Amino acid sequence: MRAVARARSLHKQVPWRQSHLQAVGDVRFHGRELYPLAGYNANRRGCTDFTASCSLHEEYPFAIRGFASSIDVSVSGEEFKAGPLVEYERRIAAQELKPGDEYQEKAVAELQDLYENLMRDAGDIGLEKDQPRSSQRGSGGGWLFKHFMSKSITPSPRGLYLYGGVGTGKTMLMDMFYEQLPRRWRKSRTHFHDFMLHVHSRLQRRRGMADPLEMVAGEIAEESVLLCIDEFMVTDVADALILNRLFDHLFRNGVVMVSTSNRAPDKLYEGGLQRDLFLPFIATLKKRCVIHEIGSSTDYRRLTAAETGFYFMGPGASETLRKLFLAELDGEETKPTIVEVIMGRKLKVPLAGAGCSMFQFHELCEMPLGAADFFGLFKNFHTLALDSVPIFGSHNRSSAYRFVTLVDQKDLHKSSSLR
Repeated sequence: MRAVARARSLHKQVPWRQSHLQAVGDVRFHGRELYPLAGYNANRRGCTDFTASCSLHEEYPFAIRGFASSIDVSVSGEEFKAGPLVEYERRIAAQELKPGDEYQEKAVAELQDLYENLMRDAGDIGLEKDQPRSSQRGSGGGWLFKHFMSKSITPSPRGLYLYGGVGTGKTMLMDMFYEQLPRRWRKSRTHFHDFMLHVHSRLQRRRGMADPLEMVAGEIAEESVLLCIDEFMVTDVADALILNRLFDHLFRNGVVMVSTSNRAPDKLYEGGLQRDLFLPFIATLKKRCVIHEIGSSTDYRRLTAAETGFYFMGPGASETLRKLFLAELDGEETKPTIVEVIMGRKLKVPLAGAGCSMFQFHELCEMPLGAADFFGLFKNFHTLALDSVPIFGSHNRSSAYRFVTLVDQKDLHKSSSLR
């Protein structure tokens, strides 16, 4: 098989021979050098462009790392990208991201390692859509066969659990990683709460079966070998009680998970009901995922919020919030309303109009509401004004968790919030 790569070097004025040698060293196939057949065609006036033609002994794309600002790789007629590391460097060079964030750089390195492992093993672990997954474990029919043949010839690589405070860029980095993956792979990118709603919905349809959770996990594994799950935050006891068995089945079926979270694994579902039944999941998570903390000296969300005026504090904050809410309505009358959220449940909205809603904090975050309710809220309203948000502490931890879930759903739907 032959592959051709074209890239534009960032080193604009480097002598041709030096650039030629550097190109040979930087063109790599999953960490190993490629040996060119036809050599490199370089621009002698500065080597701003080069073309590499080489032969691969395995059917995987290769990556060009370290100095390329844009890369197109064609293998058997399909384009591949070079991975999150090159894309991260490109965005910095294009001034789309700020340089010098060592925390993000370390996280990108972890994502790049996983990217290369997946590219290496894609054919063996069933990532290709046009390749029957059962073929990796012998002959047979889908997930049920894989249950009995639980030892894969090629074990799936460990996933990545990326955690840290808000505004550190976790979601941006995971999305960047996801965008670099081949389109034909069995993969999905979702929010944790949406993922669990999907799981519970499937379980509901399979009630009465011997082990519906195992069947649902098998179906998910058949559809997505790679799961990218944003904002892993366990607040619901119904989720907590099934997570270990669910992910144990998923991992046994060869699924690889990449996830972001605001909380370290040991802090998940802290203080939750029947947490002792949840603890085995933490051990499973640590076994099947690399755990990486991403810190930051900069909260990028806070920078954006400060520029746009989404947060109001101090005397007169409630009045300011109400005026801005009314301005969003553009003269339309407000009134209380009731909206259907999900599975027949209804949510009372104290003030609504023109796609905007307004609540007191206690009306949303001190009530028995969850991700499904907030999901429905933002499906009906593009703007939320939330008044009287308190200072959080140990005395109102449950409300704080519910508030985080609310903000997650707001971000998922790209809605606006005034609070």
